Amino acid sequence: MKRKYVPDLSRQMAVCETNYARIMKLMPDLDRRDVRMYQISWQNHHAELEIRVDERFRYTSTVVIRHRFASDIPWLAAPGMVVRLYHDAAMAEVVCLQRKQLSGAYPYPNRQMHQPDEKAQLNQHLGEWLTECLQHGHCAELVFSG
Repeated sequence: MKRKYVPDLSRQMAVCETNYARIMKLMPDLDRRDVRMYQISWQNHHAELEIRVDERFRYTSTVVIRHRFASDIPWLAAPGMVVRLYHDAAMAEVVCLQRKQLSGAYPYPNRQMHQPDEKAQLNQHLGEWLTECLQHGHCAELVFSG
């Protein structure tokens, strides 16, 4: 008999704390800036990561993070992740995927075909993209003259 998935809360908290630190490094002016784009190039692959502020409150902010590959192949298109930043706890958590609320754990099998640890996997995936931006990304800023 297969055992029920039980989230590892200490691991998830560590991932969320690390993701918060990564986002704050990538967007240190989060309280004033609405959008920041990063271009990532490695080997022969090119991608963009967009961080867009959706909401700002005293203790939380919500950002939408999207990445897309330069090849613009429709089946490679990644959905936007809605990430809640908890400033008082210094944590960032993926709360929605394509504006669909995520559960902490899913029974398996299920109609939506979610993995039992879908939310944990998405937080890990976010961390991988943020790390790529920090290591290989170049901020694509618009420069206005005049």
